[in-house]
Amino acid sequence: MLVEVKVPVLAESVPDATLLEWRKKAGERVERGENLIDLETDKVTLEVAAPEAGVLVEIRKQTGEVVLTEDILAIIDTAAAGVATSATAVEPVVSPTPTAEPTKMGPAAKKILGEKGVDPAAVAGSGKDGRITKADALSAGGTPIASPAKTPPEPTVSVSTNDPRGDQRVPMTRLRKRTAERLLQAQQQAAILTTFNEVNMQPVMDLRNRYKDDFEKRHGVKMGFMSFFVRAAVEALKKFPVVNAFIDGDDIVYHPYFDLGVAVSSERGLVVPILRNAETLSFAEIELKIREFGERARDGKLTIEELSGGTFTISNGGIFGSLVSTPILNPPQSAILGMHKIQDRPVVEKGAIVIRPMMYLAMSYDHRIIDGREAVQCLDTIKQMLEDPSRMLLQV
Repeated sequence: MLVEVKVPVLAESVPDATLLEWRKKAGERVERGENLIDLETDKVTLEVAAPEAGVLVEIRKQTGEVVLTEDILAIIDTAAAGVATSATAVEPVVSPTPTAEPTKMGPAAKKILGEKGVDPAAVAGSGKDGRITKADALSAGGTPIASPAKTPPEPTVSVSTNDPRGDQRVPMTRLRKRTAERLLQAQQQAAILTTFNEVNMQPVMDLRNRYKDDFEKRHGVKMGFMSFFVRAAVEALKKFPVVNAFIDGDDIVYHPYFDLGVAVSSERGLVVPILRNAETLSFAEIELKIREFGERARDGKLTIEELSGGTFTISNGGIFGSLVSTPILNPPQSAILGMHKIQDRPVVEKGAIVIRPMMYLAMSYDHRIIDGREAVQCLDTIKQMLEDPSRMLLQV
């Protein structure tokens, strides 16, 4: 029986996808559930698995082609298993050292190394646990892979090195292009202002140090700072609902829920998975979700639904050492909170100069819908919650 391999149903906000590299060639045997090819959208990378076991008798869409929902990618013959076994025995596929993939590199790095003909085993990964990052792949020039010519005729990423001084020209990924479009859209269509404040992180740090061991033992996850900021942001948004709203034509749409986006860095770029109904989540649930998002972002496993929507965003540039910055809106949201590096600084308390672990906070907002008074007071409420965490429990 002939079975069609189709593009999965894409989200309404994702119009199309680009085919990356086929993992199988025509004539090879495939198993049910085996990943045949990755699809790159402007949000995530999706895997297309074999719906049935059999022989991949036809590939209809080639690497680099743009496809739509339910386009037919390939045909599997479920009755040709015996032929496939003998065919693959005669012409084995030589692949890179298995220890180098897929667990130690993401789809972007794998694609670049494959197109450059570089053996992943010859690349020293700079990521966590020796993981090969996209930057590692771009700079790699190691041992070519000894393998027969592959079926994909055209590479999706071409690196031009014709410049006499060695400049490289690399096409942007779909995620990077989409990010660029949305950032430009935010700058052109919103009246963006930023208000700043600073928060004394000593109370949060004291609370965290007091309970972090018991917290991790009970919940199986470390107590970070992000859960405090998420809970503080929710309480502030409850007091100033317009900061949690957005403009739709001539209307202002107010959300009765709080879906907070948490910016996460991945090999493919910045992604913002959403904590749905953050007002209902405990500190432990927030930390568990953030850890899961980080792991799945590194592996390119986040779903389109997890990256869609959101009513407010939190971005933590402090993990990269940023002391202060002006975050840019994530359309159609009307505000974003920027966290920064915690730094010991002299401050005045009750007339005395003391040293405290201070963090600058920045809130960028759309001045078309949010007045300066509301933005300043909303950010000040977040500051109050963090400097007196008991307020989050009492909701005062």
